[in-house]
Amino acid sequence: MSNAILYRMPSGIPGDVSRKSQSTITSEILNASLPFASYGIPAKKASGKVVPFAGGETAADLYGFLVRPYPTQSAQEGLGTATPPTSGVGNILRRGWMTVKCNAGTPADGGTVYVRIAAASGAKVIGGIEAAADSTNTVALTGVKFTNAGDANGNVEIEYNI
Repeated sequence: MSNAILYRMPSGIPGDVSRKSQSTITSEILNASLPFASYGIPAKKASGKVVPFAGGETAADLYGFLVRPYPTQSAQEGLGTATPPTSGVGNILRRGWMTVKCNAGTPADGGTVYVRIAAASGAKVIGGIEAAADSTNTVALTGVKFTNAGDANGNVEIEYNI
């Protein structure tokens, strides 16, 4: 059974706010023509709406991270695989702690968080979180740090604007 916890609890579910009472979350309008692929990824503002990073951004473009609201899991979706809505209102973490999916590198407590802005390949998607710099293909996010080493599935907690 793949969802049994045998040895260690998972680090969290991407997009889940891990310290809810100490976080600031705002409601923002999603852009239906530029949907988010998953929860827990960086967001920027464009024309008054929040959109995911699409490539070519700078660290200054970071507005927050898309929050996974509760409950979003259903019997048809596996844990952590829910797809964000494409329109309407979405929640954005502006300050606090959240679980994200690290697509490359090895996170460490206090380590720099990078986002891929070019040269996507395999698990290294545009707008995805990484723990290692990749020349001009990634940008170090200002005010964002890893808080632990994460779990075997790449789920790791970050702190933002703390």
